[in-house]
Amino acid sequence: MKLVTSSVKRPVGVIMIVLAIIALGVVSLRNLNVNLMPEIDLPVAVVATSYGDAAPEEVEKLISEPIESSVSSVEGIETVQSQSQAGSSLVVLMFNSGTNLDQALLNVRESVDQVRGVLPENAGDPSILRFNPQQMPIMWVGLTGDEPAKLTQVANDEIVPYFERQSGVASVTVEGAKKREIQLILDQAKLNQYGVTSRSIIEALNNANQSASVGTIEKGNKDLQLRVTGELASVDDIKETIVQTERQATVHVSDLADVRDTYKESDSKTIVNGESAVVLSIMKKTDANTVNVANNVNASMTDMKNDLPAELQTDVIIDTSEYIKMSIQSVVQNIIIGGIISFFILLLFLKSIRATIVIGLSIPIAIISTFTLMYFTGETLNVLTLGGLALGLGMMVDSSIVILEHIYSYRQHGYAMVDAAIKGASELASAVIASTTTTLVVFLPMVFVEGIASDMFTPLALAVSFSLIASLVAAVTLVPMLSSKLLAKATGDSGRRYWFNRFLDKVNNVYRSMLRWVLGHRKTTVFGTVVIIAGSLALIPQIGTSFMPSTDQGKVQVNVQTGPGSSFAHTTDITETVSDKLDTYDAVVETNYLNAGGGGGAMGMGGSSGGSATYRIQLVPAAERDASTSAIVQDMSDDLETVPGAEISVSASNSAAGMGDPIQLSLNGPEHQVLRDLADDVVNTISRIDGVRNAESSAGTGVPQMQIEVDNGKAAQYGLTKQQIISQIRLQFTGRVASTYREDGDEMNVTLMFPKEERSTISDLEDMSIHSPSGATIPLVSLADLNEAQGPVTLQRENQEPQVNITSELAGRNLGRVSSDVEQALDDMAMPDGYTYDMGGQVEDMAESFGQLAVALVFSIFLVYAVMAVQFENALFPFVIMFSLPATVIGVLGGLYVTGLPLSIPAFIGVIMLAGIVVNNSIVLVDYINIVRRKGSDRHEAILEAGPSRLRPILMTTLTTILAMVPLGLALGQGSAMQQPLAITIIFGLSVSSIFTLLLIPVVYTLFDDLTAKFTRR
Repeated sequence: MKLVTSSVKRPVGVIMIVLAIIALGVVSLRNLNVNLMPEIDLPVAVVATSYGDAAPEEVEKLISEPIESSVSSVEGIETVQSQSQAGSSLVVLMFNSGTNLDQALLNVRESVDQVRGVLPENAGDPSILRFNPQQMPIMWVGLTGDEPAKLTQVANDEIVPYFERQSGVASVTVEGAKKREIQLILDQAKLNQYGVTSRSIIEALNNANQSASVGTIEKGNKDLQLRVTGELASVDDIKETIVQTERQATVHVSDLADVRDTYKESDSKTIVNGESAVVLSIMKKTDANTVNVANNVNASMTDMKNDLPAELQTDVIIDTSEYIKMSIQSVVQNIIIGGIISFFILLLFLKSIRATIVIGLSIPIAIISTFTLMYFTGETLNVLTLGGLALGLGMMVDSSIVILEHIYSYRQHGYAMVDAAIKGASELASAVIASTTTTLVVFLPMVFVEGIASDMFTPLALAVSFSLIASLVAAVTLVPMLSSKLLAKATGDSGRRYWFNRFLDKVNNVYRSMLRWVLGHRKTTVFGTVVIIAGSLALIPQIGTSFMPSTDQGKVQVNVQTGPGSSFAHTTDITETVSDKLDTYDAVVETNYLNAGGGGGAMGMGGSSGGSATYRIQLVPAAERDASTSAIVQDMSDDLETVPGAEISVSASNSAAGMGDPIQLSLNGPEHQVLRDLADDVVNTISRIDGVRNAESSAGTGVPQMQIEVDNGKAAQYGLTKQQIISQIRLQFTGRVASTYREDGDEMNVTLMFPKEERSTISDLEDMSIHSPSGATIPLVSLADLNEAQGPVTLQRENQEPQVNITSELAGRNLGRVSSDVEQALDDMAMPDGYTYDMGGQVEDMAESFGQLAVALVFSIFLVYAVMAVQFENALFPFVIMFSLPATVIGVLGGLYVTGLPLSIPAFIGVIMLAGIVVNNSIVLVDYINIVRRKGSDRHEAILEAGPSRLRPILMTTLTTILAMVPLGLALGQGSAMQQPLAITIIFGLSVSSIFTLLLIPVVYTLFDDLTAKFTRR
């Protein structure tokens, strides 16, 4: 080949090109975006709408249903889901994979605009948002050391602006902040005494808090703007605001209310490591590097500490970049270990430092070139792409080994270094290209795989493909050039490694004996192979299936849910008990962040929930603790079961956290109440299944309500409307914003409210009086009936049908086995007519991904056959070679069974990769058998000569590939669990397949040769 000849004769040019590639690769590596996982493209949009304090039933009927109906006709929509809760509606639109989300959002906006006119007047404008799972905080920073009000001021005025100026930071949100408010605590006796209503006070404050431009006048040759100023300039101005009574007298606001400059009442608190705190959550820009942004924020914290008051402390609670850095470091470490192992394997076989260096140089060249290609294709540097490099590490040297072996054969026949390099590399260049192509083509069908499997593993496929292409180019250019300069003599058999040659001779003799036996017992060999494959298939039920491997990120979340309607004070008491029990885990806990109350609704729009609390716990790194996160979660769960008065669930965060719950059931039917009752039965049923943990229903327990049913007839007799009554009740028990007040650039609410002791009990409600427009005072009980009832927390719908979701986590069993038991239990339940269930979450994703990958596997096998048919220009020999594939089933299933790993998406990707890898050894063997036969040997002798002579290169390529993956197979370090199933699949599959290749393929070759001869004679 001209490329080989040019590289050998122009070494300076090759070296300059290599140096340029290295420089470009280093620059690309510095600019690659670093993430933990590849970005998952979920074509999901959200329509969020607020609706005052309306009940979930009203929100569903008046907001959710009209929006659902309007957007359902948008092209590309697969599913429409809605969540209706007190005061807010959330409609989630899931589009088909491949949908142009930008155009889809425009269509959604048009549909929503058409329905705006039928929404209630006091409903908020619908917000249409693109959902991006990557838009999550990358860091949480706690600020402690003073009262919450002071912490809030420092956070808002100093820290937030400073953080947002850092490179890559998109926004910073303050959690647990205190909001300043001017409260007017009304005195009902004074209001009655002066004959003043709350409306009068609101009008007086608004009238006193106005500024406006009223025109212009001339002064000389200039126009003067006329502006009436009258904004409230101080709290004293609020106190002195004049209110006119019904008798046309005047009083001041301070005569009617206690004016307090304080903070808004809050039913939430944040505690970091036992101290009251405010927490800053930091979001990065979409295209920013997570690690770089976190480093910038950490550096800014160090610079900022000198400017903060001495009593304030900033501490990083959770930094997601730490796990990314540890994971990347672990994978790089595994790459280095694998490279060292490959180097020593090559040294052992080649018996030459120079020869080993010639081949070993192809590894760093291939890796650096891969970084360049990844940068220009927009891929990120993450655990999976680096794992792809680690997995392809051993395969990178295969082409170089074959080329170098052939160059050596010419050197041993007396050729000069340059001639041997040119002739040896040129003869096998086409074969090496074909061999590498069989490995590359298995990734082509991944282009047609959609969904999460594609988003997760297309980057891995690209990384492996880039590295193999780069190593192939190095094998046909760099290796011949270096061989022509460095290999002054052919390898000898002397020296301290001569023992290895004797060992290989013994292996060769044993192999030749086994080969003679299988050739003499062909039927027994084939039958035995079939029996072993069938036996391995029997392991499938024992292995089970899973979606994605879980990784030990050391993140634990404890959710505390007290009884329906629980007060914030009661929830706080419960959290104190929980905190005491969690204190026993201080040795393994790095940070503990508690957010009690303020549960919020969908997209943060719902009302707060005083009955919930969440602990976010970051454990110390896995290397610094004896137990895994899963084990610690189980211990915490057992300890917290004894806490009375609350439902407490403990869960661990892992790689699949953003991909739905492991078990997710959707119950659908015409009635919400029936679905809630059915959901309770389902939760009780599946909770008894081994492996199901924290099963819960989205319907939950109804919230206790006091329903006020206004008698419109009686209200009309007093000149009252329903809205006027609602307004007065809301003022009494919630308060009402009367105006706004600005001070030093900050704006705060001026809120009217009654003393807490007058708005706390049922008696306060029953004793409340309503003021009519005529000035009459009517007891509320005369205008309305008061009834206690249970109200729903959230109403859900899917595709315009009521729905309830049931979710569960896993404990001790894999997803496939648990989901099978859950499905069996549900099939045994008697579902009412018209009510059905669907399995979603990771079960649905797993089934969909397995189906698509199975199709990709079939196409990969076909493409491998097609490449070999082109290479051999024969349809029979590739068919013989393909018999090495069934034997991989033995290794794959046996490896998963021995290691206790389920069949997961990474393992399936490993099977697809094996389809292109295992045939390479068969190609080498069958090709050489044909060469020997063409030289005049009979078939039997050709096989006995070709097998042992090809054993050495087959062992070299197989061992470098397998042993380079051992660090990943052992899951050494953080983040390696993601590639472990893939590595185990290839290690065991290739190992077993290589044995069958050396023994079974010669037998199959003879069988097909006999069959061909029989047809030829006919």
